[in-house]
Amino acid sequence: MDKQNEALKKIQNNELEKAAALFIEYTEENPQDPVGYINVGNILQQTNQIKEAERFYLKAIELDKDAATAYYGLGNLYYGEKMYDHAEKMFSHCLTLGLEESDVYFLLGMTYMLRDQMMLCLPFLQRATEIERKEEYLFQYGLALAKMHYAEEASQIFHDLLSINETHADALYNLGILAFHATNFDDALDYLNRALQQQPDHSLARKAKQTVEQMQQRDE
Repeated sequence: MDKQNEALKKIQNNELEKAAALFIEYTEENPQDPVGYINVGNILQQTNQIKEAERFYLKAIELDKDAATAYYGLGNLYYGEKMYDHAEKMFSHCLTLGLEESDVYFLLGMTYMLRDQMMLCLPFLQRATEIERKEEYLFQYGLALAKMHYAEEASQIFHDLLSINETHADALYNLGILAFHATNFDDALDYLNRALQQQPDHSLARKAKQTVEQMQQRDE
């Protein structure tokens, strides 16, 4: 464990190669401990050595089929490689094994969203926001609700996000779009202007603002 603790300190100092060497030494000295292989897998994944990382995660699972963090590592790896079917299986298995952390729910939800399986993604994104009110969790959950035409619920989530970060340009933009679809043009312009104040190069907000202004002129 001293060697693993030393490796963790190396990671904190961004000395990844030295950390990897220490973790590998640990696996050589403790070949039946899956934790060592998981740690090596994490380092290899961070340094974009994908195939090698996968090999170490799989070795950890071979040693302990209930090593939830190995499945989580594999899920992250597959997610990063856009292998969403594989990632879904890994994250689902994490939950089966009791690793019910916010990031697991969020990433599982995203595997469904990125394959346009919106009804499947909603409960997982919702659960992630219930466990932890991270900006990214709230934003993606709000987007999913909006895509499913749950406008009122999506609006509430975007407002929740703004209560955490009032400068979140994409939340303001999406509130503008929701207001536009509800034909609340004044509110839409307000949100879009606020989005552009925070991010002047927000091209979608600028285009949407032009559309709203044209609609207002037409109705005058």
